[in-house]
Amino acid sequence: MRARIYKPAKTAMSSGTAKTDHWVLEFAPASAREVDPLMGWTSSSDMNSQVRLRFDTLEAAQDYAKAQGLDALVLKPKTRKPNIRAGGYGENFATNRRGAWTH
Repeated sequence: MRARIYKPAKTAMSSGTAKTDHWVLEFAPASAREVDPLMGWTSSSDMNSQVRLRFDTLEAAQDYAKAQGLDALVLKPKTRKPNIRAGGYGENFATNRRGAWTH
């Protein structure tokens, strides 16, 4: 059985990095999804596609995969470049400004 181990990225709706400090093990889909002819919903008989296991470290996830006999692919996380901005909105109201504040 195939699985992938990865570190989740931050959500697109937030600039915070909550829930990104753990590693996740997900199983690869064993069967294709099918479209229900009556309702048009997609479904699958693969129950492992619903399982997501969380681990504190990469080594713990790899040890679990090895103990269960899983062929695990590790996806290394991409590092983010810090976005440091010089000045901000608060700089418009600084008391130590050198020039007059104009629009």
